[in-house]
This record gives sequence, structure tokens and C-alpha cells, in this order.
Amino acid sequence: MTLTKNKYYFEALDNYPYYLSECIEALNYALSYDPEDPDSLCLMGRIYSEILKDYETAKTYFAEAMQHNVTNINTPQYYIKCLLENEDLEEAGKLIAYAIKIKGIDKYKILIQQSILNERRLEFKEAQVSLQEARKYARDQPMLDLLKTRKKFIKSLMAEKKKDRKKRKKKKTKA
Repeated sequence: MTLTKNKYYFEALDNYPYYLSECIEALNYALSYDPEDPDSLCLMGRIYSEILKDYETAKTYFAEAMQHNVTNINTPQYYIKCLLENEDLEEAGKLIAYAIKIKGIDKYKILIQQSILNERRLEFKEAQVSLQEARKYARDQPMLDLLKTRKKFIKSLMAEKKKDRKKRKKKKTKA
């Protein structure tokens, strides 16, 4: 039974995201064999989040996947991304705090998401700290390049924020 479920899950994973009809068909078979399989539920959540942009349904699948296996290292990174895109920042922050403690999880990806969360909260210095922490977990040059690009972007946001403050201050002094 597990082998059959795994066969359909891997078939679904192989077809994602390019052949969605085959992916969903295989995923439905996998879930019919084991409706509590966290990896299958996570992939279904990804379809709803990344492809259909139905974040509420995606959150349901991700939450169910987490409920069935709280130490699954795949689910949190996609769940956090869904929460960030749906602007559920408080919930994303809690999940990031939990996920960073999961043994074997890709801390680099979680810390990048923490940086994005801090950006969305306009906490740019904290975003830079998260990126600096992520640097410890970078394994290759493209990862380091991404961190440099993100840092540069955050610095530009900080400069914009500073300009806006100066403009507002000038308006107040003129008035």
C-alpha cells in the first residue's frame, strides 16, 4: 500500500508544475491510498498556492500536512511562502520561529523567508540580520549571490525610507 502511494506521489512530483492534469490525477490517487500523507498534502497545497493562487485552500492543505507530521522538512518552507504571499505575517512569523528549530530543515531558505517577512514589516535592519545569518548556511556561489542581491535591495529600501522621512520633515518645518 505504501509503495503504491509513493509511486503515485513521485509521479505527481515528477509532473509538477509542467503537466498539472497528470500531477493532480496522480496526487489524488496517492491521497486515496493515504489521505494523511504529509508530502502529498504539501504538494496539493503548493498547487493551490503557487499555481491557482487560492491561498486559503492551500493553507488548509499545509495545516493538515503539518498536523500529520510536524517535523516534515518540506512543508514549512512552502507553507511560509504561502502565508507571506497571503499577507498572514503574524502566522508566518510563528511558523518561521518553529521551522528554524526542525532538525534537517534548510535553514538558509527559512532565514531568507524571515528576511522577507521583516521587509514586509518594514523592519529593514532585522531583514539584514536574517540575511547575515543565512550566509552561514549558504552552500554555493549562487546562494551567496542571492544574499548579495537581497542585501542591496534592502539597502535601497532603507534609502527610500530615509528620503521619505526627510521629505516629511521638510514639509512639517515649512508648515
